[in-house]
Amino acid sequence: MEESSRRSDRLQNVLVQADHDRDRLDSSAFGPVSLTLLGIASVVGAGIFVITGTAAAEYAGPAVIISFVLAGIAAGLTALCYAEMAAMIPIAGSTYSYVFAAFGVFMAWFIGWDLLLEYLFAASTVAVGWAGYMVGLLSNVGINVPNDLANPPFGDDKGIINVPAAFVVAATTALLVMGTRESVKANNIMVALKIGALLLFIVVGAMNVDTSNWSPFIPENRGSFGDFGSSGVIRAAGIVFFAYVGFDAVSTAAAESRDPRRTIPIGLLGTVLISTVLYVAVGLVMTGLVPYGTLNVADPISEALRATPAHIDWLEDLINVAAVIGLFATVLVTFYGQTRILMRMSEDGLLPARFGKVSPRFKTPVFTTIVCGIAGAIIASLLPIEVLGELVSIGTLFSFVLVAVGVLILRHTHPDTPRPFRVPAVKLIAPLAILCSISLMATLPSETWIRLGIWLLIGLVIFFAYGRKKSRQIMARLSIEARERQAAGDSPGSHAGADPDGGPASN
Repeated sequence: MEESSRRSDRLQNVLVQADHDRDRLDSSAFGPVSLTLLGIASVVGAGIFVITGTAAAEYAGPAVIISFVLAGIAAGLTALCYAEMAAMIPIAGSTYSYVFAAFGVFMAWFIGWDLLLEYLFAASTVAVGWAGYMVGLLSNVGINVPNDLANPPFGDDKGIINVPAAFVVAATTALLVMGTRESVKANNIMVALKIGALLLFIVVGAMNVDTSNWSPFIPENRGSFGDFGSSGVIRAAGIVFFAYVGFDAVSTAAAESRDPRRTIPIGLLGTVLISTVLYVAVGLVMTGLVPYGTLNVADPISEALRATPAHIDWLEDLINVAAVIGLFATVLVTFYGQTRILMRMSEDGLLPARFGKVSPRFKTPVFTTIVCGIAGAIIASLLPIEVLGELVSIGTLFSFVLVAVGVLILRHTHPDTPRPFRVPAVKLIAPLAILCSISLMATLPSETWIRLGIWLLIGLVIFFAYGRKKSRQIMARLSIEARERQAAGDSPGSHAGADPDGGPASN
């Protein structure tokens, strides 16, 4: 009975915090369209400009489009679990808060602590990739950035500092500080331009396809698992799944979305569906333009266009511009997600209170955003992309597992809690989502697991030295507030249907 009461308190406390977030943030900055574009900004980033070519050239050939369908289905299973959680618990903490409600503070701390590092390195990695594209674009118009100012002091091509990488971090940080609506408008424009360029590539490229490049559609296996053949399609699906990691950023916007119980599920599922269609279409056209073996390069879309007899130079330039714009949006969205999780952990007492403060003027966590920006700029400007890229998102996959398990736990412990969106066939879907993520985690190198272990050990020290006691104090106050509100007929979480002084909503 006591354990059941604690579980109930955990969920009610999280819902009270969700109301607090909506009262102090811009609670109508996002609508269903802008939420979907937020997710697309994160998912259709470096993956579509690089991973499509690598997966086709090394593993699946033209059948890479089947790999993207399989990866999209796997991502969709997890997105369904996130959609139920987000509709039930519309809070800025996303995964961290869902795990708090289902498992308690200890597991929530661990996943939140790990996601802080994952988001930081993910944003920094994309920032370095953006810098490479930007330096190339500037070179094409006669502006040469000195090697010392375009490369970090470590790695093969040593410089002094990667100034363009630091610049993009600073620019996205400034946008996020200025206000969520401003960031939403900028992201919507950038994603629309990126999608427009990709659609143009699909349409124009389809007119120049040589269908003989699609034969054989599934290249014959060369003797080992994953070396083409049907096993190569499966292996490629595991690789391209990482392109979908990031759709969960949509759920971090719950506190700043109009009617989040309805719009967040739309944004999550819309992101996976639209991204899958784009990946499949781009992969189909790309492998039709040139033999798949030529696509194992840093810029496979541009390589495909350069190799066509039509020599569509103007479209190649447009795709490069779209890559710069698209990667800027990816950096923006990734830092956005990190700041909201950090803010929520602070408000729950697990980190110093300063990180949870929201500016009354901008309605954003200014201090947290600036700290994340400084850390990201330092990492992006000093470390090479190879080092950053090795820190694969094992924490994100672990969070996918916990969210799917959490759906099953909360279905059992809180069967009567309103769920505007419910995972269909949950006893099938949730276990499949868990299996997909665990399978991918098992393929990651041992160094990734060691890094995760070291980071979590550091987190363990901080939790017991600071967070545990502070969190207990805050949770006790929230429990009292939750009971008082229930007695007054004001259910925790009810503010998710209201948008006080939020002004007109975004699309």
